Amino acid sequence: MSKSSLLTFINCAYVKWGTLVQDIFTYAKVLALIAVIIAGIVRLGQGASTHFENSFEDSSFAVGDIALALYSALNLPLSIGISMPIVTVIYILTNVAYYTVLDMRDILASDAVAVTFADQIFGIFNWTIPLAVALSCFGGLNASIVAASRLFFVGSREGHLPDAICMIHVERFTPVPALLFNGIMALIYLCVEDIFQLINYYSFSYWFFVGLSIVGQLYLRWKEPDRPRPLKLSLFFPIVFCLCTIFLVAVPLYSDTINSLIGIGIALSGLPFYFLIIRVPEHKRPHCLRRTVATTTRCLQVLCMSVAAEMDLEDGGEMPKQRDPKSN
Repeated sequence: MSKSSLLTFINCAYVKWGTLVQDIFTYAKVLALIAVIIAGIVRLGQGASTHFENSFEDSSFAVGDIALALYSALNLPLSIGISMPIVTVIYILTNVAYYTVLDMRDILASDAVAVTFADQIFGIFNWTIPLAVALSCFGGLNASIVAASRLFFVGSREGHLPDAICMIHVERFTPVPALLFNGIMALIYLCVEDIFQLINYYSFSYWFFVGLSIVGQLYLRWKEPDRPRPLKLSLFFPIVFCLCTIFLVAVPLYSDTINSLIGIGIALSGLPFYFLIIRVPEHKRPHCLRRTVATTTRCLQVLCMSVAAEMDLEDGGEMPKQRDPKSN
């Protein structure tokens, strides 16, 4: 909770601060992984390969368990080109390095496998890996804050969320309201004590809506093939992606129905707010609701020193009409 608040403040203060934090923590994580990989290669050279025997013993190969396990592994930034193979190779070699030192029981019993690995390999320098793990967590959280706040910002600018969220600081040009909204939502999610349940709640809804987005792209390619597109790829990739999302959504819905339904309920809980505050025309909203939204918007605008952001003009197009943040 404190880490989320600190990183939200950093990203509210200056954009460069957020990117600097991300760069430093990413370098620290990659250097730590390289150190683990080198140690594992040295151990392999010394003949330490006994832990690879029966390494998948007692593993579950049920389709539902595989889909739920992927939820824990797919919350990585989407990568293309060279970055995806690099990430894949690094993490495969890291796991190989773990098995050169730790057996299956040690790995399953460890709360942090990298820390257990460091205790047995790095001697007096074992403190470096827990530090790197902490920095890695900070970096991952910071990346999520940057990405999620911009999604809220764009969603508001497109008319899917209240106008106040698409405002930016008048001097620092940071989306302060969107960052604060993201921070509040994160604190609400932290009320769930079981991290694996939280992953299942979030991931089910996430992949469901990601799949719908890709289906929408396929639909537009079919109905509007001549529509101008800045980037055009073969249909093979979105079709395969859709099949993967169907697997990640349908199988957990069958094998872990309760948690999946809770995830759906969390997603649907936003519909009343959307219809009352966004979808319903202003003149049809209850007077008390209009006044509450307007007051909240003005207070947030003053508190955050923010104003509504202008739309980017591309290809000589006209700027879409925006609602006045004070008109709600």
